[in-house]
This record gives sequence, structure tokens and C-alpha cells, in this order.
Amino acid sequence: MMTGYLDESDIMMVEEGFTTRDLLENLLLRVSQTGSREAFFVADLEDVVKKHLRLLKALPRVRPFYALKCNGSKGVVQMLAGLGAGFGCGSQMEIALVKNIGVPPDRIICTSPCKQVSLIRYAASQGVQLMTFDNQVELGKVARSHPAARMILRLATDDSRSSARLSMKFGATLKSCRHLLETAKDMNVEVVGISFHIGSGCADPQIFTQSVADARLVFEMGAELGYKMRLLDIGGGLPGAEESKGRFEEMAAVVNSALDLYFPEGCGVEIIAGLGRYYVDSAFTLAVNIVAKKEVPLDQPGSDDEDPGGKRSFVYHINDGVFGSFGSILFHNTCPVPILHKKPSPDPPLYSSSLWGPTGDGLDRVAESMELPELHVGDWLIFENMGAHTVPASSWLRGAQQTPIHYTMSRMAWEAVQLLQGKLLHPEEEDRESTCAPLSCGWEITDSLCVAPVFTPASIM
Repeated sequence: MMTGYLDESDIMMVEEGFTTRDLLENLLLRVSQTGSREAFFVADLEDVVKKHLRLLKALPRVRPFYALKCNGSKGVVQMLAGLGAGFGCGSQMEIALVKNIGVPPDRIICTSPCKQVSLIRYAASQGVQLMTFDNQVELGKVARSHPAARMILRLATDDSRSSARLSMKFGATLKSCRHLLETAKDMNVEVVGISFHIGSGCADPQIFTQSVADARLVFEMGAELGYKMRLLDIGGGLPGAEESKGRFEEMAAVVNSALDLYFPEGCGVEIIAGLGRYYVDSAFTLAVNIVAKKEVPLDQPGSDDEDPGGKRSFVYHINDGVFGSFGSILFHNTCPVPILHKKPSPDPPLYSSSLWGPTGDGLDRVAESMELPELHVGDWLIFENMGAHTVPASSWLRGAQQTPIHYTMSRMAWEAVQLLQGKLLHPEEEDRESTCAPLSCGWEITDSLCVAPVFTPASIM
């Protein structure tokens, strides 16, 4: 048992070297024998743990806070809670989720800068004090409904080179910060820190440097007004896919340099990062089934190819869609590409193909204009990198129907996680030699476990 967070019985333990695809094959064989054709996820929690340890090693001064909006699956939340991560919550449902599994309120930040009064009051009732703001109206709501709140001023950033641009919706400009800090002072609202988010998929790591520099300016504004701000939230935007490992290391180096320059070690400022996609995107694989098929007449209005001399095209209906596990299509305008479970014959003819979800809504289009061999009802399609914006917290907390998730990790990884968790919970009992010795047997990133943790699961402030 991981300190009440995650139990071994919740996970399908596999042998070291047994891949997600191997487990997927076993599960597909099992469901084919039962006749079930329901979509399902395989979630590799070992991948989540590796990301966590990679982050601690690459950014030793940064404490991770998981952005729950990205994926609220219970296993991920429990695993990260057991590893001492904090949580960024944007709704009552998300706060309830982490509180229900035992996360203390001082490890929770209410991250939406624009909140309903009901959320502010609920956070107050749950002892959650940290919350963000970017406007004067929000300060007024907080002053009336949660006077004990400790506020974090969110800055706008230059996210013009990001795939998901958040500063179009959230963030205060540098010019407006002094007025907001003065207003907070007049309202007796405590401001304890600054946050920013460069957006997902940022192509220019130097945006981090500019954003940290801007935060330093606002810290100085606050000091002039008598504030003692001691928290900097550098947001997310770090790539998590294995093929992006080099870009992650490049961005981590830029972040470390910026922090050393503007917030040097020993300055009394706690650094945190609100990460979502980084943790979960590559950890989840989705299997869906084709439930219906239609050949599109070449002269049908709206078909991909209305040229009478064109080739055949097909429409396939699958048992999950954009209002379910393919929500990332609406969030990021992605076009997921399936892997065919049933291997086609060599050099099969390819046809223009589109995939549609199970609802009658015209927006429920998963993919279009793909060149695929002819598929059939009952065939399975596999989608990798399906962890971001696919599992809302409400889906399991309210008992609502959701796509089943099969959690997996290797036995060696599980034992390494328990070891790391013991170090976090009982640092005073750590015997470095005895802690590091068992790790020589093999888990590929357990060398990170021999690095003393930079934080404990206690209050961030």
C-alpha cells in the first residue's frame, strides 16, 4: 500500500521489458474471447514515474504540481500524490478528487484566475488558500468570500509560438501589475507569488527566460509596496514524449539558467511548475473498435472526393469520440493517426478514410482524409499518446460511465516507487548506502532515486 494513495491490487504488474503493446495484445485476446468490443485504455504508470524523476533530476529546484484538468484518472492522481506532488485544481470536482485521496490542502492550488464565487467559497471550506488571479474583479470576489486566501498573480506571456495559446484568455500585462498589487493592498488581500504559463508546445525555450525576467520585475514591484512574495510558478509547456527528450533537456537548461540569474538559490523564493501533458500524454494508449462501416459514393455531396474518376473511400464509425476519449481533438485541433491491430497484407490498396465517433453530432469527427487499407466491423484501432485531455476527473468521482483504464507497471518500478516514497516520508531515517544498494539490480532510472529529494510532501510555504 502506498500510504493510502495507490494499492498494488490496482495495477497489472508485468515483467521488466514487457511493453504496453504486449499488454494490449493480451487484453485484446481476452476481450475477443468474451465477445466484448468496448474501447479501453492501457495506462503505463511507470512512464508517469519516469517523467517525475526526470523532472526532479533536470530541474532540481522545481517542485511539480500536477494540472488535474489534463487527465483526472484516479491512478495517475494517486501515483503522483504518493510521490509528493502538489495539484493544480480548477473546479470543485478536482479539489474534491485530491482531498478524497488524502492530499492535504497546502498541496493544492486553485489555479483558475477567473473563478465562480461558489468555487472560492468551496476552496475556503476545504482549507485551500492558494489561488491565482489576473484582474481587479477577482480580487473583490476573493476579499469578500475568502479573506484568508493567499493570492498568486498570473502574468501574460508571449505564447505566439505555442500550439495552445493560454495568454489570450488568462494573464495580466506588466503594465497592469502595479495597479493590481496596489488594489490588493487596499483590499487587505495577501499576494504571495507570481505565476505564468508559456503555453503548450512552445517552440522557443527562450520565452521561459523572458517570462522569468518579467516575474522578477513584478517581485520588485511587490517589494516596493511592502509585499514579501516567496512563490514563483513557472507553469508548464515542457515536452513529455520520448522523441522530445532532447528538447526537454534543452528547455530545462534554459529554465535553470533563468532561475539562477533572476531567482538565485537562497533568495527565499519557492519554485513550482504546473505540469499536465508532460506527465500523461505518452503514458496512455487507447484501443477502439469499428462498429459500423460505409462506402461513400463518389458523387455523394460532402464526400472527400466527388470526382467520378476518383478512388473508393470509406467512413468508419468507432465506439469512442471527441466527446469522450478523443477530447484532445477539440482542445488542440489534433488529428490522431491509428495503428491497425490486424496487420494488412503486403502493399494493400489504400482508400481515403474517415473515422467518426458514436454520437450523432457533426463535430464528432475523429479523423478524416486518411489513406488506409479497407477495414471491417470488429477491427481494432490503436491510438498512442492519448493521455492529455482524455479522462476528466468527474468521470470516476461521480460514478459516471467512462472508458475503462488498465493501469500497468513493472514489479521493479513499483518497488523503486515505494523506496522513493519512503525517502519522501521519512527523510530523517534515510541511510544513503542502504538506500542505493538494492538499485544496482536494474530499473533504468533508479539512479535518480539516489539523489536526495529537494522537497517533502509538506506545505510549500
